Amino acid sequence: MTNNDCHCVAYTAMDAKSEERPVGSKYQLLDLPWEDVLVTHVLCYLPLRHLASLQRVSKSFRSLVQAYLANCRTFDSAQTGPRIPKEAFCSMLRDNKVLHSLSVHGCSDWITDKELLPVIGQNQLLLRVDLRGCVRLSRHALVAVSLSCPRLQHLCLAHCEWVDSLALRSLADHCADLRSLDLTACRQLRDEAVCYVVAKWPSLRSLSVAVNANITDVAVEEVAKRCRELEQLDLTGCLRVRNEAIRTVAEYCPKLQSLKVNHCHNVSESSLGVLRRRNVEIDVEPPLQRALVLLQDVVGFAPFINLQI
Repeated sequence: MTNNDCHCVAYTAMDAKSEERPVGSKYQLLDLPWEDVLVTHVLCYLPLRHLASLQRVSKSFRSLVQAYLANCRTFDSAQTGPRIPKEAFCSMLRDNKVLHSLSVHGCSDWITDKELLPVIGQNQLLLRVDLRGCVRLSRHALVAVSLSCPRLQHLCLAHCEWVDSLALRSLADHCADLRSLDLTACRQLRDEAVCYVVAKWPSLRSLSVAVNANITDVAVEEVAKRCRELEQLDLTGCLRVRNEAIRTVAEYCPKLQSLKVNHCHNVSESSLGVLRRRNVEIDVEPPLQRALVLLQDVVGFAPFINLQI
């Protein structure tokens, strides 16, 4: 909606009320219809941090902001500023039952099951949940997500070391439509858990099991064979993954667009070359390219070499 449209809506609303007000009286922002104008066409353009400040102006503004927040489809705690108080978080989401996307990364240093579970429990339409770095949560948070959010498509659990095999199995059993899953640094997980869950998600398009020394070729090959729609795979720091698994990925994942294998010391160009020829984006430079970079660091320049020869 343009500024002119907003002005037209505002003037129309005020004209409708003109007969009810004495001549010469002044109109205020809150005189506009809340649901039809302010909530729908005004507050949606304000960042969450501004809404948090606005609700402290008066009781009326607080009620207006709560009416807006109760109908929000997206909530990202990072938009409220560097740190959102616990009380403000609970208050802002108290009445919301229609969320489609929830990110609590901005609350990662303090949020616990006590604050999160009520929000998850009353928002069964969630499609995207980001719990990245929330170290104070427990496996009960993931079980709650699996039981309350059957339509879930995107889940980020990066650096949540409390994620265990049983909780992840619950997710696989109840959320059949998952498209992307980030398990970076979920170090409790082993091959068996990954093999179990990917069997439930043949339409998975993005998966990260990075920074987990427990993951081996067994899990990676199962991912490749089960998830033929896979487009992005992150194996960064999976020290036990070898060339055999990468060759299996190349064979079974024709739609792969991105592969991360940095710090996978047992993966070499003999397996990556096949994917490079398919224009798959790989985060490790080819050997000759790496040699030129090292040479440039040592002598200050690199000789011109046609890398396409």
